[in-house]
Amino acid sequence: MELKKVALVIADISGYTQFIQENKTSLLHAEEIISQLLETVIEGAKYPLVLNKLEGDAILMYAELGNDEVEAARDVVRQVQAFFAVFRAKAHELATSRAGCPCQACQRILELRLKAILHQGTVAFKKIRQFEEIAGEDVIVAHRLLKNSVPASEYILMTEVFFQLTGDLPHNQAEARREFCKGLGDIAVRVFYPAAERPGRSVQTAPLPA
Repeated sequence: MELKKVALVIADISGYTQFIQENKTSLLHAEEIISQLLETVIEGAKYPLVLNKLEGDAILMYAELGNDEVEAARDVVRQVQAFFAVFRAKAHELATSRAGCPCQACQRILELRLKAILHQGTVAFKKIRQFEEIAGEDVIVAHRLLKNSVPASEYILMTEVFFQLTGDLPHNQAEARREFCKGLGDIAVRVFYPAAERPGRSVQTAPLPA
């Protein structure tokens, strides 16, 4: 077992549960759509960002921060921003190619959205047979922040500790919030919204750059 300081990224598809529940008769198509969208995001991840595992409608990734933590964290943010562009492009491609299918899954592809949780901390790496597992409180923090009070379906949420490495995104000012995580208390976070998803009470933001 080894301890390492890393940036943690969880990319999650918003609307997945409702998408599946409302489309039980077209479950096969729904799962195919989700799989292709997740695969597109995974293909956009480059070193030092590493895929750890798939978690249903989410992807857990990490990047070792190394000696230059600021530059490593900024590289992670640049990659995460790019995920949104490829996700949207793939969703539109699927919606066009499946337009002739009357099932609800194929007709509602463009309702799906992407959100990302970014956190920085120390995690334990362990090998179980051929699988690499990462564990620790910081992994728990990232997962629990998926259940938050952000009033939008598409956004980048950074913990304050991660935000201190990167600062505001170009042309995109963060909204400061506090999120309660069971067993962990309040966590200070910063949230960035694409313009189309901006809640009425959030700060003024520009669209996420491609």
